[in-house]
Amino acid sequence: MTKYRSVGALALGLMCSVAFLGAQPASAGTLFDFLRSNKLAQSPGRQAQQQALPGVAMPMATSPAQEAMAAPSEPKPLPKVTGPTYYTYKADGLRLVSTARFADPVVTGAVTAEPSEVGLAPSPSDGLGQRRTMSEARVMAPDDIAKALETYYGDGAPLLWVAGEQVTDKARAAIDVLNAAADVGLDPRDYAVSLPTEPADPADAEGRARGLMQFELDLSARMLAYVQDTVRGRVDPNRISGYHDFKRKTVNLAGVMKVASASPDIAAYLNSRSPSSPQFAALKAELAKLRAEQGEGAQPISITLTGALKPGGTSDQLPNIVAAIARSGSADLKAAHATTLATATAAQDYTPEIVDLVEAFQKERGLKPDGVIGQATVRALIGHSDGAKQQKLIVAMEQARWLPNDLGSRYVFINQPAFMVYYHNNNREELSMRTVVGSKAHQTFFFEDEIQTVEFNPFWGVPQSIIINEMLPKLRADPGYLDRMGYEVAVNGQAVSSSSVNWYGSTNAISVRQPPSGDNALGELKILFPNSHAIYMHDTPQKSFFKKDMRALSHGCVRLSDPRAMAAAVLGTSVDDVAKQIAAGKNKAVAVPQKIPVYVAYFTAWPNKNDEVEYFDDVYGRDDYVVKAFEATTRAREQS
Repeated sequence: MTKYRSVGALALGLMCSVAFLGAQPASAGTLFDFLRSNKLAQSPGRQAQQQALPGVAMPMATSPAQEAMAAPSEPKPLPKVTGPTYYTYKADGLRLVSTARFADPVVTGAVTAEPSEVGLAPSPSDGLGQRRTMSEARVMAPDDIAKALETYYGDGAPLLWVAGEQVTDKARAAIDVLNAAADVGLDPRDYAVSLPTEPADPADAEGRARGLMQFELDLSARMLAYVQDTVRGRVDPNRISGYHDFKRKTVNLAGVMKVASASPDIAAYLNSRSPSSPQFAALKAELAKLRAEQGEGAQPISITLTGALKPGGTSDQLPNIVAAIARSGSADLKAAHATTLATATAAQDYTPEIVDLVEAFQKERGLKPDGVIGQATVRALIGHSDGAKQQKLIVAMEQARWLPNDLGSRYVFINQPAFMVYYHNNNREELSMRTVVGSKAHQTFFFEDEIQTVEFNPFWGVPQSIIINEMLPKLRADPGYLDRMGYEVAVNGQAVSSSSVNWYGSTNAISVRQPPSGDNALGELKILFPNSHAIYMHDTPQKSFFKKDMRALSHGCVRLSDPRAMAAAVLGTSVDDVAKQIAAGKNKAVAVPQKIPVYVAYFTAWPNKNDEVEYFDDVYGRDDYVVKAFEATTRAREQS
């Protein structure tokens, strides 16, 4: 029995889960092959049908009537808990800006100002000038932008972009910034504004004024959209999928109108609205570099290998491999291996010097640094076309806007496509390690939170998703399975034996947990940042997965290759102290001295500690959904 318990518990340690339904607070864990041991499945299915009401322990004796009530002769199909889904993106709806009040005169104190005093061309008819013709302008905009325009112009505020019968230099400077929106990862089509055209009749002053006022309102609407997008992103991440969880930023659009009106340098103001973080700056610089190289006709590097190239082998692809490292390796790597990069440009023998170079590149990219050049290393070397890289950068710049502009001087950053976690302190990276994240069927969410607690020798509270999807089939055939495995079962908080539970009923009142042990699915510790997705970082007894290059293998939580080091970092203590806490063998939760931001992020392009952008495979296919959201947004805006 001890043997079965050990094997089964280790099997539970192979996967990490997100509790989608009815999870206990902070309860999520790992399970890979719960049904692995056929030797334990020896109790007949009839045993499960002898239980009483759902989730309630049965009496020792049952009558035929009670047995008949306990479960149907033909049990209902097994229930299933499903995870979040991806959505068809719906962009913000547009409405017509109400311009009825835009004909009001401009008032200063109790005296009505003359149109010429506020930069308006005088009207030959009513003294209200172009303000009257603005009431005839037609612009479609999202509700928040429409309200900002209605407030500004409805209160008789001065025009931003027109003086007399002319478009101002300020307007042209603003248009130049909007036309260059691609430089900051936005789509210039979303902010395109046409200059007013001259009326067919040069004497048609009213037609000219009408065109100028239409231009005034158009440019203000596009300017507001640009500022809003640079601050918070073009799309609402929560409309992309249930895996995205962000509180969308708000932008004071009324304040933007006032600042734009008073600004002596509108281009500087608009440019200042983009994120100022070093990460965004690195993404922006990388995008500019790729576009410049594309314009110069830089040739892509091709590497064609059949099988793997091992140290000591030969290949005519080695010059291309060395060239790819010279192009995409970090500055530190290139400095450390400058001689090899300079002398191996025509080499075909895979010498120790080139092996050292490749191993350094593999280590830098989070690959197994064994010097063996297989397909994973080739993908890292050339991986993505310049066009694909540019799209990754644009998506990354969008997603960076969902996060705080300043990530903080101390934080933890989990990048799922990189299968890595980074600890930053005093504005520099102090620790990084490999992770295992959710599989495509059990994806890790994209959100931000705060680390609050480290729990040593943790219990694993099995989430309802695992109880229903993976344990229930086994338990219906063998209700005593959890008892023999050493798991604790409770119904409405009252401890019961696994064999006394009616596993044909609802599991909502049933909780299952695994006590601390050497075989516990969470290993020695877990690091908690309480969230509605029941995701956290934790140890695991299954270390072999960290040797793999593709590590999307869990049920959703984040496993750490060096959990003691991460626990010591967030607690502000030593690894030796963490080891003592574990060695005590007691379940113990320790609050971190100061809550630490944690970003459970998803970036297929992101700068490393040297501000050099690295690229990763889109393991969940999320970038495609962001691009579709871009397209839906642009289509909606074209209606304006």
